[in-house]
Amino acid sequence: MRKNTIGAMVLTSFALLVGLGAALQAMAQEAATPYPKMAPIDQYLMADRGAEIALARSAAPESISRDATILVLGRKGYETAVEGKNGFVCWVGRAWTGPFDWPEFWNPKVRAADCQNPQAARSTVPIVELRAKMVMAGRSKAQMVSALKAAYQNKQLPQLESGAMDYMMSKSSYLTDEGGHNMPHLMFFTQVKDGSDWGSGAEGSPVMSSPYWFFAPKDPSQMKGLPPILVFLVGVGNWSDGTPANMQGH
Repeated sequence: MRKNTIGAMVLTSFALLVGLGAALQAMAQEAATPYPKMAPIDQYLMADRGAEIALARSAAPESISRDATILVLGRKGYETAVEGKNGFVCWVGRAWTGPFDWPEFWNPKVRAADCQNPQAARSTVPIVELRAKMVMAGRSKAQMVSALKAAYQNKQLPQLESGAMDYMMSKSSYLTDEGGHNMPHLMFFTQVKDGSDWGSGAEGSPVMSSPYWFFAPKDPSQMKGLPPILVFLVGVGNWSDGTPANMQGH
């Protein structure tokens, strides 16, 4: 009887250690991924529609954004709040418009003012709109990727147009928890395969680059069905209202 009791105690202790180990591993993984899952939908919405419109317009100089179409995020996705006339489209992006393997993908604090030129409005805004519909419907990352691949296969999404670019010059944006990266910049969407062709990352170069869909796909199958897009980023010295930006530390 005593042996059985000791054996049971050993098994119980082992189970507790295994459980503790699993809990610690889960805590470490959550610390490495600060936003492991989607936040409640309300946290991605802005209560003040006027404030969202103003923030969207602040992405680009007033000479551009005053005649742009403005989108705001609703419970079913982005919807047109203002019809523009110059072909530009401005909106406030959320973290889930970024690469799918970005640790902040579900960060509800992100409010990224974007204003895209006509080429980008025609070829990349539809991607953003589809993502938003999926998120507002509570879909997972995997479901979003599958929907995008199906949309490209069925020619429901256009191919990237040459010359597509994006103004991100709002001093009121919140782009990331890494505060030093909240800076005014321009982005260029390309089909360039090698960032070094633009001098990206070279010493002294103001040009940076990043893949559009995934920073680092785990395997080639993740990218199969998605058109390769390389995004170049160039910092600028002023915010959209013309005031100088402190570029130290960028």
